[in-house]
Order: sequence, then C-alpha cells, then structure tokens
Amino acid sequence: MIRQLTGVPANMVAFSAEGEVTEDDFKSVVFPAVEKLVTRTGELNYLMVINTPLTSFKAGAWLQDAVLGLKQLTNWNRVAILSDSEAINTFTNIFSVLVPGEFKGYEKTKLDEAVEWVSGG
Repeated sequence: MIRQLTGVPANMVAFSAEGEVTEDDFKSVVFPAVEKLVTRTGELNYLMVINTPLTSFKAGAWLQDAVLGLKQLTNWNRVAILSDSEAINTFTNIFSVLVPGEFKGYEKTKLDEAVEWVSGG
C-alpha cells in the first residue's frame, strides 16, 4: 500500500510504500495528491520512501508509476527516493541526467535531509 505522508512543506508531496503496492495505490493516493500540487504550484516536488521490497510492487503499480512519470514529465522539479537499496539510490541519481528535474536517492535514515532538499528548504 502507499500512504501519503503528512507534516511536509506545502510545496511537495511525500509518500511511503509498504507491503504490497498496487495499481490502485497510485490511482487513489498518488495521482490525486500530485495533480492537486501541480495545479496549485505548477511544479512537482515528490518524495517516496520505499519500505518494501521492489518485488512487492505489482505489475500494474509499475505501469502507473510510469504513467505518472510521463504525465508529469514537464512538471518534475525535485524528486527524492529513499531506500535501503544502494542500487535504487544510484539509479535515482543517474535518472536525473535522463529527464527534466533533479532526482536524488537517499538512505531511509535521511528523511529530514531529503524533505529539506525536495522542498528547496
């Protein structure tokens, strides 16, 4: 499941992926929050904490994640992915070269640092 994190600056959205992550998680939790933020601010500052193995992301969830990326491509500003996986964090850092916006991978213990960076604080 994906749940939206509260207590973050108003110019960003933050989520935590836990247990099994499905297509509906993206459609019912992520997309509405992202669309609301982009409508209000004109850009997307996004944070995702991955608290589950990537094998827990169902195929439909990966598809919806890709749809989000394409749909908001020109709005990406700052994105942080927090994970215990060095490979995921490295991939996130490299991804910044390929698409608009800035992407950074963080260890999950650095949530406060990631929130500050994503929000531009």
